[in-house]
Amino acid sequence: MSALEVAAGACVVAGALVQSATGFGFSLLAAPLAFAAFHPAPAVGLLLILSTEVNLLTLATERRRPDPLRRDTAVMLAWSAPGALAGVALLRSLSALALQLGVTLGVLATLAARHIGRSRAHFPAWAAGLSAGALTTATTTSGPPILLHLLGRGASPGRVRDTLTVCFLGMAALGAIALAATGTAALPDAIFVVVLVPGVVVGHLAGRRVFAHLAESGHFETVLTVALVLAVVAGLVGVLAR
Repeated sequence: MSALEVAAGACVVAGALVQSATGFGFSLLAAPLAFAAFHPAPAVGLLLILSTEVNLLTLATERRRPDPLRRDTAVMLAWSAPGALAGVALLRSLSALALQLGVTLGVLATLAARHIGRSRAHFPAWAAGLSAGALTTATTTSGPPILLHLLGRGASPGRVRDTLTVCFLGMAALGAIALAATGTAALPDAIFVVVLVPGVVVGHLAGRRVFAHLAESGHFETVLTVALVLAVVAGLVGVLAR
């Protein structure tokens, strides 16, 4: 493996930890270097597989019943279907550098919107779903619009985390269908899947302990902001690495 591929793998593990702790951040941290290390389509396929693993672990191993915002989840998933097809078009037409820049600009926009909208400005569920669906198949970084909607709703940390998890699983499935239906070759190298699956488990287990602390401490949104800042840094590193 090259140094860039090793760095991408480290970001995958870090992303699994952050997502397990907050319900958000896996692809934002992992995608920039994954796009730099691999071609865009295989990188999307790899991250969809690994993000599905993270979210299944969250739902299946915590011995509790998830409590997502059901109506919001249904609306966002419904609107993500046409968005996923639009994202495939972007994946097939834009260069890896353009996609990486798009990821970084999207995260910066989310940070700006959060700063400006501290009064809980409303970002509608349909818009969050449409944009998240497009991001799922273009870059796998569907979290920011969903997060922006949920923070605007003033949901509790547990419900934010559960809603994100369910949305990510549904959008990964819809994204895979959109990629297959359009004949887009997004199969990753099996070696990287085999190597990174255990790393995702390690990151998830560490992140679970962090979530328990965050939910009690009141620092949940602060950590989400830090994750967004780290994602911007990772995006800039990914751009420079190309």
